[in-house]
Amino acid sequence: MHSFGYRANALLTFAVTILALMCAIASLSDILNTPSPSAQIEILNINWFQKQPHGNDEVSLTLNITADLQSLFTWNTKQLFIFVAAEYETPKNALNQVSLWDAIIPAKEFAKFSIHTSNKYRFIDQGHNLRSKEFNLTLHWHVMPKTGKMFANKIVMSGYRLPEDYR
Repeated sequence: MHSFGYRANALLTFAVTILALMCAIASLSDILNTPSPSAQIEILNINWFQKQPHGNDEVSLTLNITADLQSLFTWNTKQLFIFVAAEYETPKNALNQVSLWDAIIPAKEFAKFSIHTSNKYRFIDQGHNLRSKEFNLTLHWHVMPKTGKMFANKIVMSGYRLPEDYR
């Protein structure tokens, strides 16, 4: 006959093995999710485009951001961190990214939205490289899970251009 300690050890080992198997299946179900988010960003107005006293270019934009990110939410999603960045090239840098706006989406019911806003953060280039500059607006998101690996992705919207003259 087996002792109580041996039986308890066998039961505990079996329970932990089943729990590990259930966690692996749950993680696999989250990995197999194929989200299809959509977004559109319109520049409604260039509020100002000026050269600062120390030589840097600064732009203020009014944006209309429309997005449906509900497909990013699964049983394992705690929240989404999203941000809009202006991305452009200069002679010194192949990629410049300036964050214009961000938000935290705590639940699926808030993941479909349309917002009319000015850039939350200043759009400044260190230099005078923004006149007539083509740039992309990119909606980035980071999915913060309840458990497991965090992942990020983005939607790039191209075809934007700043004016040639300061205003």
